[in-house]
Amino acid sequence: MADSQSNARLRADAGAPTSGVIHVRTRLTADFTVLSNALVQRRGSAVTIGVAAYISSLPDGSPVSIAALCEHFSEGEILISRALRELESAGYLERRRERTPTGQVRTRTYFYDVPGGAPDDGPPEPPRPRPTSQETPPPQEAAPALADRDPEAVAVLTALRRIDPRLVLSAQEAARLAPAVAQWLAAGVGPREITELLTARLPDRFRARPASVLAFRLRETPLPAPPPSPGERPAVLPFQTCDGCERAFRAPEPGHCRSCRDRLGEEHLRAAG
Repeated sequence: MADSQSNARLRADAGAPTSGVIHVRTRLTADFTVLSNALVQRRGSAVTIGVAAYISSLPDGSPVSIAALCEHFSEGEILISRALRELESAGYLERRRERTPTGQVRTRTYFYDVPGGAPDDGPPEPPRPRPTSQETPPPQEAAPALADRDPEAVAVLTALRRIDPRLVLSAQEAARLAPAVAQWLAAGVGPREITELLTARLPDRFRARPASVLAFRLRETPLPAPPPSPGERPAVLPFQTCDGCERAFRAPEPGHCRSCRDRLGEEHLRAAG
């Protein structure tokens, strides 16, 4: 005799959804990684999210080169390389060329939990008590990395995101770029002109961190000549022949015209990516 079976539906737990995923949570106290929803729920390649989650789980100092990642994943070099470029373009990953104390140049990889975020140096400070009506609220302190930087240069950098929302800089990145901007200000270039220099003709997609793009423009664009003193007639720069397109342009010495410099800069960024 066959066992009798009931066709009645099992009663779901109160409050459980009737469709979709139902999570069975386990509280982990070791061997886990915290990931932001913005990262794991971003639209696009699943390989990119998987590579990001894997890199986030690794301890500092672990190799994350394309070869090392290909040894771990079954995907090939093309997909892994594309995933790294997508993470770099989105601001989660940054690759820097840094010189060691022995003089060697190596590439170091920085991975950010939040694009443009600063490293977490510990728990946040407790909130300060609200001042009474007789007290004066304490002044807001600047970030330690920016305390000794030219405030006008910092203001130029932090305002770039209003022109292009992709140009979001962390405090450390702004601190690295501020001295170069300060040199431009000291040379007589106004904040508006600097902003136009840093935001004009940007590529549709960044293959490097926004800070790297800005650093390249500040480094490769020559400083203008200081303004002439009152009554002094400005010197006329001689004509030069561009080494790239052979067009004439005015400059103190031979080289490339502005159009060729911009083209070479974009090619350099693509090659670095």
